[in-house]
Amino acid sequence: MEIVGNGFVAGALRSIAPRHPGVVALAAGVSRIRAEYAHRDLARETALVTEQARRCASRGTRLLYFSTASAALYGTPGCSGTEDCRHPPRTWYGEHKLAMEQLVRRSGCRWLILRLTHLVGPGQRPHQLVPALVAQALGGRVRILRGASRDLLDVDDFVAMTDLLLGAGIEGETVNVASGRSIEVDAIVDHVAALTGTDPVRTYVEEASRHTVSIERLRSLSPRTWAFGEDYYKGVLDRSVGALLRARATR
Repeated sequence: MEIVGNGFVAGALRSIAPRHPGVVALAAGVSRIRAEYAHRDLARETALVTEQARRCASRGTRLLYFSTASAALYGTPGCSGTEDCRHPPRTWYGEHKLAMEQLVRRSGCRWLILRLTHLVGPGQRPHQLVPALVAQALGGRVRILRGASRDLLDVDDFVAMTDLLLGAGIEGETVNVASGRSIEVDAIVDHVAALTGTDPVRTYVEEASRHTVSIERLRSLSPRTWAFGEDYYKGVLDRSVGALLRARATR
């Protein structure tokens, strides 16, 4: 597997790269859009996707593109969280990711699109959900979107899912990669606070819609049956927060 990118997702994929020749994993997309740089960032990703799709089409390789299964795409009230949901995206980031998906599908290359939920694990950047919550909790104040929920997935489970889908030769499909469990952010903060030994002040801002991510298509395509219990997210947080705290202790 050729991995394009050097961030969190790219690093996680390196362990399975030797098993998947003929695949180009595009793990260099925009993970956060800052308003002042939005046009530049979106144009950069559009150019990168176009370039890699053309390369794959000319070489006969399979393009693995990572889209989003976040509230940006599935957060519109009434959305089922399935890959064929017709509700419009909730944000311009969701609209951009759908546009990139369409670019890939129409490029003429072999492709597999994975819509990723909130991955959690070592090597995440400070702005990502769990590192940001840990930093806020330790600082004594957490900012929460009222009513928000998040589907958390351990990065090791993401790698295992990707490995199985690629190994099974799946292509021409758009698949949610998630736990299928929508957890209130308040509950996530509860567990982060317990793990960090803090009791942060919670500041609630604008309303957010609760969203779910369906993994029925993933289950139908994967050689392995995926099932996650109600407390799965706690184990994900235990490992990630523990690693973050150990890293802080050694600084």
